[in-house]
Amino acid sequence: MQGTPRTRPDGSDRVLGERYDTALLDLDGVVYVGGEAVAHAPSSLAAARDGGMRLAYVTNNAARTPRTVAEHLTRIGVPAADEDVITSAQAVSRLIAEQVAPGAPVLAIGGEGLRAALAEQGLRVVESADDGPAAVVQGFGGPALPWGSLQEAAVAVGRGVPWFASNTDLTIPGERGILPGNGAAVEVVRIATRWMPEPPEPRVAGKPLPPMHRETILRTGARHPLVVGDRLDTDIEGACAGGVDSLLVLTGVTDGAQLLAARPDHRPTYVSRDLRGLLAPAPPVTGEAAAGFTCGGWTASAQGPELRLAAADEAESGDPLDGLRALCAAAWTAAGDGVCTLDAAKSLARLGL
Repeated sequence: MQGTPRTRPDGSDRVLGERYDTALLDLDGVVYVGGEAVAHAPSSLAAARDGGMRLAYVTNNAARTPRTVAEHLTRIGVPAADEDVITSAQAVSRLIAEQVAPGAPVLAIGGEGLRAALAEQGLRVVESADDGPAAVVQGFGGPALPWGSLQEAAVAVGRGVPWFASNTDLTIPGERGILPGNGAAVEVVRIATRWMPEPPEPRVAGKPLPPMHRETILRTGARHPLVVGDRLDTDIEGACAGGVDSLLVLTGVTDGAQLLAARPDHRPTYVSRDLRGLLAPAPPVTGEAAAGFTCGGWTASAQGPELRLAAADEAESGDPLDGLRALCAAAWTAAGDGVCTLDAAKSLARLGL
């Protein structure tokens, strides 16, 4: 992230869905968790689309094809076409195609989404390190990923074959809790190749890195996009790296404490409880460190080792998200270009966050 670190969430007097031409929406933890839609997601997305905003679904999950993802979205009440879905499998396949000969063999470790994206680029999938691959690529394969495929990847990488990964998310949200992601499988190959004099590192395409942002812009033609996500280390960092605005929703892996402790390139432009944030203006945060930061009916300030929160009236009937926005301003200002270490537990508990 370049320039002065963000010290507070931005305000907007316009509805976000009208201010930006395209929403680049993460899926897991934003639109759905497991097989079910996140609360308010279908109705919010329909209203944003009816208001003229284009919806593009951008996912680091490389296991499924865009068609499969679009069909899933449609089943849960979020109508989508194949071309509305952009995956890290597509981004990494383009990256590989730019590095190898046309039609080159690629050892692919992952699901059908990865294989289809490689085929779209004219590359040929092989199964073994002995098949002469020009590249090795790992993409999320889900619970059916065979251990033997990781062994083939380790052998090929150990022989010096160029190594790629769709993404390195260590975890993904699931219906029963947080589950291992593609980054965990990448770590297996990394561990197996530590013996090399110069241990290799994969070239990674997915969020937050530039190849994914490039793929998204190429496929959507977005001119003034808004990245919408639930993860600071992929969605928000990717938006910062791409120089575009972002909306963090609290329906996935990021909680209030993590948001307050966000480093500069993990600080979102806007914060909302869920996708209803697309349908409303963003309230401004006003004030400064000496007098405290105010949003709605809440004022937050750094006092000694704590972040403290005061309500405008005893009823404390204001939106808790306004309190969180004010706390962000106090925390990020105190941290500057570092990470806030002030204790916010009491204030977050008061907000129910």
